[in-house]
Formats: sequence, C-alpha cells, structure tokens
Amino acid sequence: MDNRYILQAPLQTDTAHVSVLARPPQNPVAWLIENLRQGAKIGFDPWLHTTAERKAMEKRLAGAGLKLVRVPNLVDQIWPDRPGPPTGKITLRTDSQSGLSRAEKLAQIAKIIAGLGADAAIITLPASVCWLFNIRGTDIPNTPVTLGFAIVFVSGPAALYLAPEKITPEITSALSGVAHLAPQAEFEPALATLPQDCPRVLVDPATCPDAITTTLAGAGATLIEAPDPIVAPKAIKNRAEIAGLRVAHRLDGIAMARFLAWFDTTVSGGNLTEMDVARQIEADRARANSLVDLSFDTIAGSGPNGAIIHYRVTETSNRTIVPGDLMLVDSGGQYLEGTTDITRTLATGPVTKEQRTHFTLVLKGMIGLSRAKFPEGITGQQLDSLARQHLWAKGLDYGHGTGHGVGAFLDVHEGPCSISPNARSALALKAGMVLSNEPGYYSKGKYGIRIENLIHVTTASTGPGGQQILAFETLTLARIDLALIDIDLLDDGERAWLNAYHARVSNEIGPHVEPKVRTWLKKATRDI
Repeated sequence: MDNRYILQAPLQTDTAHVSVLARPPQNPVAWLIENLRQGAKIGFDPWLHTTAERKAMEKRLAGAGLKLVRVPNLVDQIWPDRPGPPTGKITLRTDSQSGLSRAEKLAQIAKIIAGLGADAAIITLPASVCWLFNIRGTDIPNTPVTLGFAIVFVSGPAALYLAPEKITPEITSALSGVAHLAPQAEFEPALATLPQDCPRVLVDPATCPDAITTTLAGAGATLIEAPDPIVAPKAIKNRAEIAGLRVAHRLDGIAMARFLAWFDTTVSGGNLTEMDVARQIEADRARANSLVDLSFDTIAGSGPNGAIIHYRVTETSNRTIVPGDLMLVDSGGQYLEGTTDITRTLATGPVTKEQRTHFTLVLKGMIGLSRAKFPEGITGQQLDSLARQHLWAKGLDYGHGTGHGVGAFLDVHEGPCSISPNARSALALKAGMVLSNEPGYYSKGKYGIRIENLIHVTTASTGPGGQQILAFETLTLARIDLALIDIDLLDDGERAWLNAYHARVSNEIGPHVEPKVRTWLKKATRDI
C-alpha cells in the first residue's frame, strides 16, 4: 500500500494483531517465504485473485516449499452484518451517445473472439461490460459502472449476469436480441455447463478471478488466455464519443474558469484552506446539469502537501493556504458527455525564482508533448521523454507516468494506452485514444507542480507510402497561471503554442461565463 494508507491503516486497526507494511518495498510473497516454514499451506480466496496472480504466486512459493490452497473467504464467515452487493440503477446509453449500437459492438467483439480461436469469452471488467452493452451504473463511486459478468459467444446473443434488482423491464427490453439477462447467482452454474456447447473459452488471466478459470477447467473447457477483447476497441474513441468528450471539457472549462477566477480574487485574504478549495471546485462543477459525479476525489494540496503526489485533504491534514505557497489542484468530473481530469498549479502570492523556473520546465515538457507529431507505430514509452527532457537537462525528474488513458464517461484511468518510461507503455498509440498529459516536479516538504491536460490522438497527415502521421488535439480548456511562468525560458514555438491555447480557452469558454468571470478570463489568457 502507498504512503496514504500507511498513515491511515494503523489508526483504524489493532496494531497489536495487525502489522502494516509498505508495498513496495515489502512484497507479500517474499514475506510469506521469509516467515512460514517449509511445507506450510497458504489459503487464498480464488474470487479475489486473478489467474495470473495465482500462477505467479504458486511458482515462487513452490520454490520455497510452500503451497497455495483455495479456501472460502474466511472474513465473510465472521462478518454476519456485511452489507450486500450494490444494486444501483442501470442507465441506458443511446446509440448517438455511444457511436455504435449494442448489436454492432457485439458483432465486433465476437469477430475478435473467433479470430483468437475461441467459441466464447468471459468478460469480468465492469467498464468492459458497460461499454459493450451501452449501459452505465452507480455501483462504484467516481466511476459510472454497474457490477456484473458477461459471456460473449461467437454467434448469438450474449449472457449478462446482474444483481436481480437491476434486471428491470426497461433494461430487458433494451437488450432484447443482444443479451439474455440472468441473476448473478446463475453465473457460476453457467460456467460449469458452458464447455458442453463452447469447448474453447477465452479468459484474460490478468483480470479474470481464478475461481472462474478453475470452474471452467474443471468442466473440461480449453482455456484460451488472451487480453480482454473489449479493452483495446474501447480505448479507440469513435466520433460520437470524441464529440461528447469535447462537450464535457467545455463544461469543465466553464467550471474551471469560475473556480480559478474565484481563487485568484479570494486567496489573498489569507483565510482559504485546502478544503475550501476542494469544495469550491466541486460546487462549480455541480452547476452543470449533466454532471453525474466527480471522476475522483479532488486533490487540493498547498505548500508541502502539493508534493505528495496522491494527497487527499482530510480534517487532520487541512492547511490554511499561506501566501507564497504553490497550490496544486487535480480534479475531474463524470459528465453524461464524457470524463475529465485536469491539474493546475496556482500562485497564491509572491513567486520565487526557483518556483517559476521549475514550473516553466514542467510547462515546456507539457507543451513539447502537446505539439508532438509522430508516425503510426510510435509508443507511449517512446514519447515519454518529450515531457521530461527539460527537467532532465537540469538533473530533475518526476516519479510517476506522464499519461494514462481516459474513458468516455467511464474509467478516468483506462487501459491499455499510457505514456511512461515503463514497459507497460510499449503500446503503439492509435488515432482515437484519449490520454492525460501531466508532467510534474515535486520538492519534498516545500511544494508540488503538475500541469495536466487531456489529449486526443488524431491523424495529422499521411506520410510517404501511406503511413499515418499522428498528433494530439488538446481537449482541456483552462488557463495556465501566467504568474508562474519565466517567459525567458520559453522559445518562440512554445510561446506561440501557449498564446494560441489561451486564445482558444478565452474564445470557447468566455461566452458561457458571467461578465465578471469573462473579464478575469480575458486578462488571465492574455498573450505573453
């Protein structure tokens, strides 16, 4: 667990009986090998571990003479008042919102499954289930998904297993001919009989609970291990989804303009706290009729708290903002039209030369990635250095990825695309993908800097031989704090990009905000 939970967990557990360990550097399997005698058996709940996790643990434990054993969840057996599973209402997405009908998506995925040599596929990821059937839910905070499982067949309707309360006449009618709906309790028995008609079953070992693959194998199925067949198509947004995301970012830009104008005119009073900031941006977003939820809990870190990458303000940690602090605000919304995620670092008073230099180096990296043009086949791993190069030149860096995929009114962190130095980013970016662009710099105990826009991969041109040349369209519409920029560190191209971006923000957002905010915005986005 990360540092947030290392601090929280001892306060909420009996440390006389529970040891709280950081992961990393501590690894659970290494701990088991070190602390258990040879021949010991380790119980695990196969519904809580994937097949890939089980295989990796088995291999390492076997070398130490330890064995994994499947057992029922022991916590459930002593938790008589455990809350039931969520039964939030399912909402339907129209074809115009989704860009493809349920039948079209099902045919697309069935073709992929058949191409992998399978007769059927097990779908366990909530976002995959929701994308395939053009539905959304409220079962998980900040992520508009419903929990359930699906079996997709190469031919014929799929099977969708949900909590009984969710299977309404409206949902049943909408999915008629596309999916047979059944209570979730019938899913496991269906797995046991599936191989009779579908002997070759596709499962994603990285996401599928081991209980599912064990049941299928025990019933005689031939398991075809491959990535979830929905993840890759879902990442490539169609025209309708991109159009929705543009609307969502315009709504978000309106909220950000109101918030940033409020912040600039209020912070000098010296009474604002981090919680005040979080509440204000959330209230400004809530003014949009189509806002369903936040896309994650707002990060509002001032001064040293801004240097904690995933800081969450609490009653205990809440700081009053001191003039001269840098204020880092990372936030986003789940709108019916799409998902947003934006970070802005804000001046609160006098700015030091060091702060301005570090902010400008981060900005240069963000602009460098925004302006990139690259041939089809280039990966996020290859592009990552564009965002870090100016920090590297000064011996600086940041300890997180530069970008993650973002869903269309779905997960704010969506695979499989990303931009980072890690091997998981060795995936070619394709037109239609939406990612974050968020380099940063963090001075421990002093301040944090991050500037984040969402970017959409587009086709810029066609090169020799018909190869596509790709580029990025910036979706986010919010001013970048000019008070924090050392203009002398920007070259002519970077300055031109920033001026053009700010002109676009002013032109697209200005007409939708109050005159007072519009006046502030025009000044805040002036040419430099």
